[in-house]
Amino acid sequence: MSKKTQPRNTVTALTGRPNAQVLIVGGGINGIATFRDLALQGVDVAIVERSDYGSGASAASSHMIHGGIRYLENGEFRLVRESVQERNGLIRIAPHYVKPLQTTMPIFSTFSGIMNAPLRMLTHKQRSTKERGAMLIKIGMTIYDSFSRDGGSVPKHVFRTKKAALEDMPALNKDLKYTGTYYDASVHEPERLALDVLKDGLAAGTGTGSDATARAVNYVEAVGTRDGGVLLRDRETGDEFVFSADVVVNASGPWTDLTNAAFGGETKYMGGTKGSHIVVHNDELLEATKGRELFFENNDGRIVLIYPLKGRVLIGTTDIDADPSKPVVTTDEEIEYFFGLVKHVFPQIEVTRDDIVYSYSGIRPLPRHEDTAPGFVSRDYRIVDTPIAGLPSSTVLSLVGGKWTTFRALAAHLSTEATQKLGMARKVDTTGMPIGGGKDFPTTDGQRALWIKSHRDGLASETVDRLLDRYGTRAAEVVDTLTTGPVEPLESDPTLTRGEVRYFAEREQAVHLVDVVLRRTNLAFVGGVTIDLLDELADVMAESLDWTTEERADEVQRTLDVLRESHGVIVPLTSASQPA
Repeated sequence: MSKKTQPRNTVTALTGRPNAQVLIVGGGINGIATFRDLALQGVDVAIVERSDYGSGASAASSHMIHGGIRYLENGEFRLVRESVQERNGLIRIAPHYVKPLQTTMPIFSTFSGIMNAPLRMLTHKQRSTKERGAMLIKIGMTIYDSFSRDGGSVPKHVFRTKKAALEDMPALNKDLKYTGTYYDASVHEPERLALDVLKDGLAAGTGTGSDATARAVNYVEAVGTRDGGVLLRDRETGDEFVFSADVVVNASGPWTDLTNAAFGGETKYMGGTKGSHIVVHNDELLEATKGRELFFENNDGRIVLIYPLKGRVLIGTTDIDADPSKPVVTTDEEIEYFFGLVKHVFPQIEVTRDDIVYSYSGIRPLPRHEDTAPGFVSRDYRIVDTPIAGLPSSTVLSLVGGKWTTFRALAAHLSTEATQKLGMARKVDTTGMPIGGGKDFPTTDGQRALWIKSHRDGLASETVDRLLDRYGTRAAEVVDTLTTGPVEPLESDPTLTRGEVRYFAEREQAVHLVDVVLRRTNLAFVGGVTIDLLDELADVMAESLDWTTEERADEVQRTLDVLRESHGVIVPLTSASQPA
């Protein structure tokens, strides 16, 4: 019998003991980080995610860990200060995935925006599409630098006049007057960082199976309440069961109101906006960026970015009101918008639809904002005690807002709220605590060479080096799995091994083929998916998860459908090595 008709071990761990002190609904980065924090406090905690971990709003980010220099204009100084401090902290505690990123802002005027800025701060409405000038941006960068006075993890900003700016980056628009260059940080593998945080939480628990004090399961959704508990449904088998908890944390991001509605409560906390991105393979544009993010104001007053990543260029993002009950995709209008913003900064560079290898869109978990312009909606977060009649014995805490940069601090606040409801005191501070493969991560060439040499275990140095890039020091676990048999690189992509694919299925809860293509790896992001690769991945997954021939075929087709419908990727159905 296929494993798809049988409950997974992660599910039976919940049904075997259907209660915990805290149940978290929503496995995005904020829910996962809260799970980790609570597990570290010794709380009996469970987390459920209706799809795959990090597949919702967390998967639609700009891959930035940033202080939010533009939030200064909203008057959100507390958020910016916290964000800068958390950015610096993540560079230290997650150096395998979070790295400093030099960022340049092309500036086309000197004084523009000075009169509008105070009005924007007070009213949170766009007063004019006139761009911010050098004086206003200089003030912002100086304030931004001041928030890194803990010794900082990045250098201070540098301003250049036109001549020096064009010598520095010759492909820039010759009409600019200045550039301002500062540092933020990027997260190269956000989905893998989320998995690292989840694994930390699981490792912090005690016991195994239903006795574990930290339990996590994906593809299980909260569909309502019954008998005073949360009604959960295993989306793989269709089985439903009731799970009770003293505290229920609703961390379902832009879907928070919909989750509360499923519980029988009516809330109007959320008012998320849609953000889209495209990823292009354009060598001229990649070279023009000089390895830096271009973060700038487009002609319509919207702050946008062009960011070199993984040998491709990420372009984004839009900010459009959206309905969380409906799926969102990148539209033709948004794509044309992205092409226009490239022209604004690099007029001589032509980007076409043929260059696009991937696109994605998501809804930001922003608070309800009525008539506030989308770009001025607060990126801060708050925790709301939410009465739910169907959960009379539970305290429901709804998380409103939150972003990637502040996930650790947010989780500490949310965990504190939960432990207070439980009458428990916090005993572990996660400030400065390494995350997953960031622990003892080698940060110099010498340290890296020594780590690779001491963890080769018979593998080629190049293989271990690649594993260290992909998993941080958790690569040691992967090395252990690879050395139990012959190391077999995939024929369709030798940078990935069959052992790693088994690791995703057996150790990282990859349930579907699309989980591997979109989140356990960056294969789709860089435009690296072929039909040969899907077939080879599906063969390995089928062995690990006991898929039938029909299920394996369904998994390949489902992945093709998701890539086409959600990401604009059409995978040719004939092998590149075979005649059509």
